Amino acid sequence: MTGPTDPADEGWPGAVPEICIAVVLVALAAAAGYVTGGLPGSVVIVSGAAVVALLVMRVITPLDIAPDAVHRTDAEATPVTFAGYWRKRTGLVDGTQSMTAYDAELRGTLQHLLAARLAEHHGINLSDDPGAARRLLCPGPGDDALWYWVDPARPAVTTGKEPGIPPRTLGRLIDRLEQL
Repeated sequence: MTGPTDPADEGWPGAVPEICIAVVLVALAAAAGYVTGGLPGSVVIVSGAAVVALLVMRVITPLDIAPDAVHRTDAEATPVTFAGYWRKRTGLVDGTQSMTAYDAELRGTLQHLLAARLAEHHGINLSDDPGAARRLLCPGPGDDALWYWVDPARPAVTTGKEPGIPPRTLGRLIDRLEQL
């Protein structure tokens, strides 16, 4: 025997009365807009109602997190908004163009990723044992240049117009982080 269901569990079919009421109200408002302002008045009313509906849906729609989110990291389980994506992309582009921007944002993100990979896969704390972290990140003789970009002991550049991390170096660094 099942108990009473929660209306929130029904999804959109449970909201049919509210949706019908909203449609009727928008239709009445559009008719009033047509009477007072003609076709442009009606279009303004319907457009405004569409914007309000989208904002309301954004607020009331639950985040759809996959059932296996329990086994993923927080970054993978959290849905990314367009604004969050745009901010990260801008930080990435700025970090390749300016050393100041790299040290202000992208460097911290890469250090965080490095610290997480080292802790999860090797049991190494980046701040406690940077030497072991460097040995794992830079095993080959040509890899030493990568450490400069994530070295927690390197002071940040706060002024100047030096270029940021070269895109090729960033790609190599990300590949190395994935391999850890």
